[in-house]
Amino acid sequence: MAAGIALTAMPIFAQTTQPAEVTARKIKVNGIEMHVQIQGAGPAVLLCHGFPELHRSWRHQVKALSAQGFRVIAPDLRGYGQTESPKTVSSYTIAELVKDLTDLLDALGESTCVIVGHDFGSVLAWNACLLQPTRFRAVAALSVPYNQRGPEAPMAIFKRMTGDRFFYIDYFQAPGVAEAELDNDIARALRAQYFTFSAEGERRRRALAPASRNAKFLDTLVDPGTAPSWMGEAELLQYVGDYKKNGFAGPLNWYRNLDKNWELMAKYEGAKVMQPALFIMGEQDPVRAQTRRNYERLPETVPNLKQSVILDNCGHWTQQEKPEEVSRLLVGFLKSL
Repeated sequence: MAAGIALTAMPIFAQTTQPAEVTARKIKVNGIEMHVQIQGAGPAVLLCHGFPELHRSWRHQVKALSAQGFRVIAPDLRGYGQTESPKTVSSYTIAELVKDLTDLLDALGESTCVIVGHDFGSVLAWNACLLQPTRFRAVAALSVPYNQRGPEAPMAIFKRMTGDRFFYIDYFQAPGVAEAELDNDIARALRAQYFTFSAEGERRRRALAPASRNAKFLDTLVDPGTAPSWMGEAELLQYVGDYKKNGFAGPLNWYRNLDKNWELMAKYEGAKVMQPALFIMGEQDPVRAQTRRNYERLPETVPNLKQSVILDNCGHWTQQEKPEEVSRLLVGFLKSL
């Protein structure tokens, strides 16, 4: 295992198969209709996006992995984009989210897969490995390291750590509040988050003054007025169009189940993720400082961690800011299995 490697430029890997046709489908899973993009044939790889993203965040990896002989499955997760968005907060517990994934595998005739997650998709991936270890044979997580369940509920920890300062997860808790702000101008809401938490926005992010608890979410971000260079205006418009279908309520409900998930995972307190694993994080990702202890403990909490990589000049949107590097690392990990 190589921990904390800084990745520099490397030659692009060779394509081994002709690109397969992309199939977009609506599949009934766990009581909802899920939008899924599928490409390629071979061992299954399930890509789980984060907040506020969509299956589109994996657009580079879908092409690269399918060309290397894998069946790549990239859904809009529950509540996001073109997938159904149940209204009740309780519909977004970790149990429901993992069942979505196992039902999806069943519908596609896959008994097992490698699960890849980014951001909240990483949280989902780590927990899926605990809850359904026979269905998820290996895991690659981007941006968020595994966090073992501890003896104290997460919201109490957050409130003690942040005090009177603004903290986005706390702001997201009250139903109706954050979605009213974000749905009011979806283009600004997405653009500001993508820019602020990327390497491109690091300098301006660091110049922001600390916000009080009474601030609104968008007050704590930098809106550059245009899409980040690694995304482009056309791609941003695709995101905006998909978010207009259901808005932000469903995605925010993932955050409103943090304490409930902590209760549901009681028997997994201190559990280790035993599957072969890869972890990737951007050097300029603000989550890096927030999760430093969890990152440092990965060799202990994930005993079969094969590689841990820190990407130079990369912020939070790992697979979009550094698509070739992430694709190369994923292909190498998948082929090693």
